[in-house]
Amino acid sequence: MQLNNFKKTFFIIVIVNIIFLNLLHSQTEQLQKRKLTKAFSYIQDLYIDSVSEEEIVENAIIGMLEDLDPHSQYISKENVKMIEEPLKGNFDGIGIQFQILDDTLYVINTLKSGPAAKNGILPGDRIILLENENIAGIGLSEFDARLKFLGIAGTKLNIGIKRFGSNSLLNFTIRREKLPIKSIEASYLVNNKTGYIKLNNFSATTVNEFNKVMSNFLAHGIENLILDIRGNGGGYLKTAVDICDHFIGEEKLIVFTEGKHSLKEEKLANISGYFENGRLTILINEGSASASEIVAGAVQDWDRGVIIGRRSFGKGLVQRPLSLPDGSKLRLTIAQYYTPSGRSIQKPYNNGNEDYNHELIERYNHGELLNKDSIHFPDSLKFETLISKRTVYGGGGIMPDIFIPIDTNVYTNYYQELLDKGIINLYSLNYANKNRELFKQAYPTFDRYIAEFDISEEMFGDFLVIAKKNEISFNEKEFQRSKTKIRNRIIALIALNVFDLTEYYQIVNKEDLVFQKAIKVLSDKKLYKKVLSGK
Repeated sequence: MQLNNFKKTFFIIVIVNIIFLNLLHSQTEQLQKRKLTKAFSYIQDLYIDSVSEEEIVENAIIGMLEDLDPHSQYISKENVKMIEEPLKGNFDGIGIQFQILDDTLYVINTLKSGPAAKNGILPGDRIILLENENIAGIGLSEFDARLKFLGIAGTKLNIGIKRFGSNSLLNFTIRREKLPIKSIEASYLVNNKTGYIKLNNFSATTVNEFNKVMSNFLAHGIENLILDIRGNGGGYLKTAVDICDHFIGEEKLIVFTEGKHSLKEEKLANISGYFENGRLTILINEGSASASEIVAGAVQDWDRGVIIGRRSFGKGLVQRPLSLPDGSKLRLTIAQYYTPSGRSIQKPYNNGNEDYNHELIERYNHGELLNKDSIHFPDSLKFETLISKRTVYGGGGIMPDIFIPIDTNVYTNYYQELLDKGIINLYSLNYANKNRELFKQAYPTFDRYIAEFDISEEMFGDFLVIAKKNEISFNEKEFQRSKTKIRNRIIALIALNVFDLTEYYQIVNKEDLVFQKAIKVLSDKKLYKKVLSGK
């Protein structure tokens, strides 16, 4: 049944006090506990209608956390596994990367040697049935789809697919397995002196992945490193510290945490790292949060490397996972973290969660993504780096040493609409699927693909037909401005489908202004030193 706001608020108060019964010790607290428990028993015994205690409890916990901070979170027992698996570094599934385009679930790629690949599932396949239930054209979200694919290793999943060139439905029974999740999406040698790492999160396997990549890089004699943590939403604090330890010398402070019920705890560098002396750039943006900001903040505070991009998210709160009796969990904020110079980079949340959640939109509206001069920090948030004494700021993310705005010359409204409706992805996937055998013969290697493949005018014509069918009004002027961007993205997405993520980033980075600036800074020793000296 639906409860009105007054009743929900009352139940929230009741359940919160019951959950924390064992934490209440003072006479005043005991009195309030008895008062609320008695009121709750009246509702159970006398209320006019039946109530769902499970629903009330969940709403109560969610409501309680909403009044605390934006990052304290309740995770239902159904979602615990999905939330935690990416950080543990493995999951139970069938091994596909998918995307929902035009209300249809497409297989973008399959994990090599994973269950789906071993059973013959191919990139480009459209999954129509899951356990004999239709999932096409019903508005299925990617979140709900992932829930359907997850399960216990050893259990079976029945799927029905449509494949290009075949009118019949193909049925597969796939046994789920425990599969790895890589936190390093891509790594490659940009040139004989520079390595590139795209880090997606800070998980339990990140350090081992990083060590393997860096061992390979150093064997090739690299002197420069680009660590790309744009869009990296964070992960384990310990993992961030361990990665940072490879850049910062022994006994130097990396981060410290402190809270009302958590004593101050300092994390120091304590090993001889892989890359304590080479030239380092770290790429960040408004999607870089939490553990990403620990790394960027420490590197910046010690003048160890150049931070390039746009201001990071601004999450400086530490959460601890706490188990509840039914298998659900709380992620409760217990402390705040500070960079080595003493900066808190947590952005304000005094005006409530709604304002907090819209803060990134406000950045865009205020012009921050286009012009760093629109960003203003009060003097009270001013700090100094620990070696060069450069001015840095706290109170709302890490401000990069070199600001790179969004390239408005190519990011037109027309291009954005193509992205929003998934048209570029849809065309690229269909083209790769249709020409898969041709690609294998004509472009057996990525080097040959990147050297010889291009988007013809005929292909652009087909692409525009698909865009028109999806009700995107053609804008000649904006199309011409964005044409190169569209071309490169199609080539990159086809490479993702035919090869892998590393090849995708090799193409995307060639036109990425932030990446290109990093290359310029790393190749110019005087410029690199000038940025870090602040002179």
